Amino acid sequence: MDPVIVVGAGPVGLSMALALAGHGVPSVLLDEGPGKEEPRPARSVVLHADTAAMAHRLGCTTPRDEGAPYAAWRTLRRRQETGRVTFEDRPAPLHLPQHALTRGLRDAAAANPLVRLVTDCKLDSLEQDGRGVTARTRGSAGTWWRGSHLVGCDGARSTVRKLLGIRFPGRTAVERHAVAALRAELPWPGEALLHRNPPSGPSEITARPLPDGVWRLDWLLPARGDLVTPDALVTLIRDTLAGWCGGTTPPYDLIDTGVHTLHHRLARRWRDGRVFLAGDAAHLLGALGTQGVEEGLRDAENLAWKLALDRHQGASEALLDSYEDERRTAVAARLRAADQAMPALRGGTGLRTLLPGSARSAEALLTDGHLGRGPLGAEPVYAPPVAVREVPTATAPGGPVANVPVTAPDGSTVPLRDLLGRGRLLVLLVAPGTGVWDRRHWMGAGLMPRLAAAVTALPVPAELLVADDYPGAPAHTVLLVRPDGHLAATFAGVRPAELYEAADAVRAGAPDPAGAPDAAATPSTTPTAVID
Repeated sequence: MDPVIVVGAGPVGLSMALALAGHGVPSVLLDEGPGKEEPRPARSVVLHADTAAMAHRLGCTTPRDEGAPYAAWRTLRRRQETGRVTFEDRPAPLHLPQHALTRGLRDAAAANPLVRLVTDCKLDSLEQDGRGVTARTRGSAGTWWRGSHLVGCDGARSTVRKLLGIRFPGRTAVERHAVAALRAELPWPGEALLHRNPPSGPSEITARPLPDGVWRLDWLLPARGDLVTPDALVTLIRDTLAGWCGGTTPPYDLIDTGVHTLHHRLARRWRDGRVFLAGDAAHLLGALGTQGVEEGLRDAENLAWKLALDRHQGASEALLDSYEDERRTAVAARLRAADQAMPALRGGTGLRTLLPGSARSAEALLTDGHLGRGPLGAEPVYAPPVAVREVPTATAPGGPVANVPVTAPDGSTVPLRDLLGRGRLLVLLVAPGTGVWDRRHWMGAGLMPRLAAAVTALPVPAELLVADDYPGAPAHTVLLVRPDGHLAATFAGVRPAELYEAADAVRAGAPDPAGAPDAAATPSTTPTAVID
């Protein structure tokens, strides 16, 4: 059967190819560039718990080796500290240069036999039929490519999106930031900082640590203001550091600078037959602490298991449609929350005016965006396809599961999120005490034999796991978890028929007959659209 064609080899395209490989699906990754990342420390990305775990599963080591977890998050208003968040009870956000993340993903892709990376390869045209997609590329690797599906991860100016004629409406220049990466000693080693209304300079400054004493500093600028000259940027740096360091500018080493203009856009459609959009090709966001790269990684996590199920067993159109339904809805909610909050946060009006019932301060709302919490930053919750929720837990139906330690039938104990992305559902039994029992005793005791038989009979591959506890769940609770880590259903004990029904709902019903796996697809050779 043909591989999946992935267009674009940035963080999202590389993650898409690696996520597909984790589910046993080969891909051809078309990279318009030469396959090298330009070091730009001033362009960085923040990974929260779910996306950091995803990068780990994909074999990317740079977040661990070259990332800096926040020691704390501090907020200042004028000259006063207004808050400080620590991370003793939760994973700290991880901050690293985007080029390091891309390099780590590229190294993982190069080592994966299911990923074929082709550089200097620009998409020129594509067409699709009932069995696959044909793409033509130009460049040194110009040729025809045939795939079962195609995923456009080719950025804000996506060629894939343009070839499909999909509109990309939204707001232009929502925010503009002057950015600098510099090495200096600040008064808060390892802590990230949000400073609102400092005594001088722009109305908002953020400082986020990177390894080796390097910091990324962002200054909020007027959305449509004058160009930032080198002299103006040096003045910003000196005044900011002096304000934080007792009135005297400390020594610093300026490494990289830039001006980032942020736009908010959302593609009208994310699916056209066998072609999908992901990452910046599908959405642009980034204001108020939101993270576009993270949302692109979540796109990859969501789509990969659905394409894998279609390849290995066949999938219903409803399952493939659910990628757009779930991910577009989640990103639209993020954009809507930012649009609602921005007039109050940037214009000075009361938060209650735009966010009814909100008694939160501007600093608290912005902190949520930066730390991956609340409407601006929390991991998405998808509407579950089945209403089996016999047992309430701390995880909302459709929400991301807690990363509890779990034990597999082979006796190994690992964090739950380490077992995601492998092309199977997870069935988790909460059984206190199993962590200290010998596996020989609990595998044949109590609910386990009946539950193991029920898992074997499910319509899609599934893995049975056991946990000592799960937040909010009593003993003998059974949780059904999707391959991307979202909770599908909970049961009070073993319910084979209901478990089967829930698993069938997760796959959105039986495969459509026309979409059953078939390796006999015949390549087509006539392009339907060309971009010059």
